[in-house]
Amino acid sequence: MSVQFDVDTVVLDIEGTTSATGFVVDVLYPYSRRRFGALLAERGDEPAVARAASQVRELLGEPDADAARIERALNDWLDEDRKATPLKTLQGIIWAEGFARGDLVSHFYGDVLPVLRAWHAAGFGLSVYSSGSVAAQRAWFASSPEGDLLALVGGLYDTENAGPKQEAESYRRITAALGVPAGRTLFLSDRPGELDAAREAGWQAVGVRRPGEPYYEQGVGDHPEVGTFDEIELSTRSTQ
Repeated sequence: MSVQFDVDTVVLDIEGTTSATGFVVDVLYPYSRRRFGALLAERGDEPAVARAASQVRELLGEPDADAARIERALNDWLDEDRKATPLKTLQGIIWAEGFARGDLVSHFYGDVLPVLRAWHAAGFGLSVYSSGSVAAQRAWFASSPEGDLLALVGGLYDTENAGPKQEAESYRRITAALGVPAGRTLFLSDRPGELDAAREAGWQAVGVRRPGEPYYEQGVGDHPEVGTFDEIELSTRSTQ
């Protein structure tokens, strides 16, 4: 059964929503784990790497932590699946280079890309809000099995430029950046806490429940629910 929304723009979560969490955990996490040490040792003076390393020290409360300590912390956070901004920044750098080299190709569920193409063609705005860094998001959409899909998405938002995904204020920041009324914005995610925060900020929200995903058994609370993107019907005032 389909659900209908009257909106102008859609904001997409990635893990568990457009793409399999298992791919991220089983393929991308080990790829970054093997490369943290070299990145910190060889490129620690680069601004983005140095800023992330400083953020790790701040989160640890260890201002003198060396590269080896930072690497251990990053690996510990990976094991915990902690959504720490500096972890996501460094992963994004590593993944972007892996995608560019052809080491990595992103994953999308089979129902996703045809629907995103149809929504884009119909004039709906599409953006991304993921705990993965903007660099990782850009690489993800540029390196899909169907080639470069960056033209489909406009805004790219992460925990650094928007804020934590379970806080309503983060969604308000995105609203301001998009220039679209909150009530005309639809958020798609598999995590009920994120859906709650989006709704608190005035967005419409729909939970995506896919068997095998970590939050499948938990459900999506009292939000509308779909199993695939093609169960979502969009309309906008300009088409009514």
